[in-house]
Amino acid sequence: MILRIVFGFFFILSGAISQGKNPLQNFDKPAFYAVMASGKMGDIDKMLTLLNSVSIPEKEAYEGALMMRKSGLLKIAGEKLKLFKKGRIKLETELLKDSSNCEYHFLRLTIQEHAPKVVKYSAELESDKQFIIKCFKNLAADVQKIIFDYSKNSKILKQQDLKFKNQDE
Repeated sequence: MILRIVFGFFFILSGAISQGKNPLQNFDKPAFYAVMASGKMGDIDKMLTLLNSVSIPEKEAYEGALMMRKSGLLKIAGEKLKLFKKGRIKLETELLKDSSNCEYHFLRLTIQEHAPKVVKYSAELESDKQFIIKCFKNLAADVQKIIFDYSKNSKILKQQDLKFKNQDE
């Protein structure tokens, strides 16, 4: 429930649907984050299907994050844990391959911040936060907006820590 509420603002703020776009037609980052925020099983499944049909460098990391997000929507505890672990492996593998990818650290932070304690997935919260703060100004504007909007409700990542490209240092 908490995860649904926190991710809900992604959906509203991304504007992908309200601008007349179908977020599942073509892959784009705001649409991906809108689906993450929606908390709707059908949208997540459609985005996973879309990711299977595209060739983008972030594919495995996005799939992993979506799988972990989807795991919170499942009813059976064993299935939740199995899917969470599978998604975790995908995301962590991509982080090992490209530990300098700021967006991967953001994906992990968002999942860690809202993961139940039972899955023991919060060890990197502070280091991910510091990494995101350090690399934020070098990110694409759409990703900056997504992270900045997330920080409005985050308990770990605060708006005052982030500086947009057009802000003075």
